[in-house]
Amino acid sequence: MADPKYAWLPSNLQPDDANPDWMNKGDNAWQLTAATLVGLQSVPGLVILYGSIVKKKWAVNSAFMALYAFAAVLVCWVGWGYQMSFGHTLVPFLGKIDDALDQHVLLKQAFAYKFPNATMVFFQFVFAAITLILIAGALLGRMNFIAWMLFVPLWLTFSYTIGAFSIWCPDGWLYKMGLIDYSGGFVIHLSSGVAGFTAAYWVGPRATRDRERFPPNNILLMLAGAGILWMGWTGFNGGDPYMASIDASLAVLNTHICAATSLLTWLLLDILFLGKPSVIGATQGMITGLVCITPAAGVVQGWAAIIMGLFSGCIPWFTMMVLHKKIWLLKQVDDTMAVFHTHAVAGSLGGLLAGFFANPKLGRLFYMVDNWQHYIGLAYGFHNGRVGAGFKQMGIQILGIVFIIGLNVVVTSLICLLIRLRIPLRLSEEELNGGDDSVHGEEAYALWGDGEKFEKSVHNSVYGVEELGKNRSEPNV
Repeated sequence: MADPKYAWLPSNLQPDDANPDWMNKGDNAWQLTAATLVGLQSVPGLVILYGSIVKKKWAVNSAFMALYAFAAVLVCWVGWGYQMSFGHTLVPFLGKIDDALDQHVLLKQAFAYKFPNATMVFFQFVFAAITLILIAGALLGRMNFIAWMLFVPLWLTFSYTIGAFSIWCPDGWLYKMGLIDYSGGFVIHLSSGVAGFTAAYWVGPRATRDRERFPPNNILLMLAGAGILWMGWTGFNGGDPYMASIDASLAVLNTHICAATSLLTWLLLDILFLGKPSVIGATQGMITGLVCITPAAGVVQGWAAIIMGLFSGCIPWFTMMVLHKKIWLLKQVDDTMAVFHTHAVAGSLGGLLAGFFANPKLGRLFYMVDNWQHYIGLAYGFHNGRVGAGFKQMGIQILGIVFIIGLNVVVTSLICLLIRLRIPLRLSEEELNGGDDSVHGEEAYALWGDGEKFEKSVHNSVYGVEELGKNRSEPNV
């Protein structure tokens, strides 16, 4: 029944039991829309991208690893993950274990925002899910699927929840310090890059033949998945003000500016040093741009987004195309989709640049605080005579990077060691040779010939072809 004190409002705006007076219908609608866009990045976005960018014999397995993770994370999230990440404090870096299934919880107002907890639970779920799916990118083509089924709930429980609570929950220790992570540069991308690389070390490499030659089975379909991923980032960064605000609009525009600049930068570097404009390279540049802007999307100016795009197009390119072939550890670990470079390197870069370019006014618009001591980028510290505050912000950003790296190296290693006490992390040699048919009894293409016959492909993997085919010269750097 409508409250008499709101009788002067039009009937569609009058609060009632289904539309309480604290809920903003526009904010709730946008939040659900943003969450759905992020969900589409995973299913079908990364399902399509993974299934098409790998060798034909691993298409089903790669797509299925993503699909499984999406479903498994949701069950764990409502069962205990959400409350451990955003619930009542147990310790300064973790919430108490509880479920998020009861209407008395789900229909109440989310912390400090104008929509119900049910919306927040769903919104945060799609972020948790895509983090696990990104980790899978480092493990494609050889991880035991049963081991992956165990890894997903364990890593969500013991790693993701700690990072999310520490950085995003208002009671988290890094949140209270003033760390800037607008939409997951630390919690999602740095975490997935480091965890994926660490897990890849413990799982071991792909079969030698697959490491030497791993051509995509469908580049056009890969572009479709990449396009869904790019457009879905509108919800990824546009949803994190938790309202349909002017800051959300700025975040969306900055996201696409940085992604486009990064893609073009990577493309130019491929042409200059590798001789050909690579579609896979352009896709990698798009991803690094999206990752880099994520921790800063709504707290930097548009011109800063362009600069960040230039950095995200060249620094991860350099680490992937040059340093990867020279640093012993990087050469030893078989990171199938180069998740370390596209997410750990780009995420760290974005976190540092957020600390440098953060505009104090925009920071206060996003965090809704009047505290002038926090969210002052170093560049504005010099400009406004607040150098000490700017260096403090950079120090907090560096502390966040160190914390997330340490957390994920340790926890991911312990999880992998625990799982392998019971079952192998890596598929058997027979399964590695057989691929999808051996692992799942299914194949991706019923009417297509053996992809191994198409030897004219210039792509051995996301890293290029120079290790085997010598179809391109080494980067002249």
